[in-house]
Amino acid sequence: MANGAELNPADAALADALPAGVLREIEPRHLEEPRGRYHGHAGLLAAPRNVEETAAVVRACAARRVGIVPLGGGTGLVGGQVMQGGPAPLILSLERMQSVREVRAEENVMLAEAGVTLQAARDAAEAAGRLFPLSLASQGTAQIGGVMATNAGGVNALRYGTARALCLGVEAVMPDGSILRDLKRLRKDNTGYDIRDLLIGAEGSLGIITAASLKLVPPPAANGVALMVVPDPAAALELLALAGRQLGDCVTAFELISAQGPRFQIENMPGLRQPFDTPPDWMVLIEIGLPSGLAPDTALETLFEAAAEAGLVEDGLIAQSGQQATEFWRLREEIPEANRLIGSISSHDISLPLSEVPRFITDAGAMLAAMGDMRINCFGHLGDGNLHYNVFPARGRNRAEYDHIRKRVQEAVHEMVVARGGSFSAEHGVGRLKVADLERWGDPARLAAMRAIKAALDPLGIMNPGAVLA
Repeated sequence: MANGAELNPADAALADALPAGVLREIEPRHLEEPRGRYHGHAGLLAAPRNVEETAAVVRACAARRVGIVPLGGGTGLVGGQVMQGGPAPLILSLERMQSVREVRAEENVMLAEAGVTLQAARDAAEAAGRLFPLSLASQGTAQIGGVMATNAGGVNALRYGTARALCLGVEAVMPDGSILRDLKRLRKDNTGYDIRDLLIGAEGSLGIITAASLKLVPPPAANGVALMVVPDPAAALELLALAGRQLGDCVTAFELISAQGPRFQIENMPGLRQPFDTPPDWMVLIEIGLPSGLAPDTALETLFEAAAEAGLVEDGLIAQSGQQATEFWRLREEIPEANRLIGSISSHDISLPLSEVPRFITDAGAMLAAMGDMRINCFGHLGDGNLHYNVFPARGRNRAEYDHIRKRVQEAVHEMVVARGGSFSAEHGVGRLKVADLERWGDPARLAAMRAIKAALDPLGIMNPGAVLA
């Protein structure tokens, strides 16, 4: 397989070989990622209008051995959408492929192109009386192609699964420029290797997803949202188990929030309404969705009463209106923005076996306290074991002062996660940020299989060079 040194830059000769009308000016937004850790470079940017033009672009790049960096909404947090070194690649933007080709409400299926934003897909489903349940804070910008390529998770994965679980089939352009036409609407198709699942989560390193066949569901008849104050993460886990016993699979989201998130919001976003005068050390945001005939307020009150009797909750608020529910969710969804305004030393998207979560939070906090004066904002999707464990400078200091220990902090946290049977990448992917982590902690047999697949499908090494695999 070719390495970066064997690739050629995207130049005028390649431009002449591309379909008419696909080239666009490269803007700063095409070379940046949200955290500002990576700044990429590129020779050309192509924005095809359909799968045939996408295939023609890929064929032209393959013929000249030019690297291709696929770009969706650019919201990824691991550097998968920017390439820093090596010959200047071609950026392949899917932003012009914005068609929701079909919504079949009777089948609970939607066919959407890669450039459709997640919010637009959710709106199209709602217009047909259905729900596309994948939900992210960045859904107004994140695109279906990128969501599938990174196997995005989000707040509803507890009930509905990640992007992979919500995809029935894909249309994609393979590294040789051939078109995979596998937009099936089937729940069962046992006909050999599942190329769909291989492309989902591959971050554009094995092919370019241009459209997806998405699963829809009937929306719950009624939703309820509550904030419950818990003494600690161990109590939050017991509350999760109690909610499961009382409500079964009607628990849509179960989010853990530490006090540091609201404190950052108070510090930098004073206009954001806080539900408690003083942020509690730990709280849980719960959303439930119930079938017709059941009252979510009653269900949440019953859950709170049982949890209080068991000593699992200390206080709580049940949203009394849709507006209040939105305010509760805004508290959770604005945590990443407040984090950005502070500027992290090191951010970690991790997952752990549920029983390991409380001990990890305690042990990691003690470990980092021994390394220096830092603040920790631990929050995330406790229902599926996914924590966003982010480390920040002490108040009055900035992250540049910690550059000398940033790598050590990341490695120490990831090492502790892996030692407990967890993953150093729960939902954001590997990108370029975590390639070394994958090399260090990935199972050798799994890595060998991944390299073999990459070599077989992309022998020239042109697909998102340096992402996922070194």
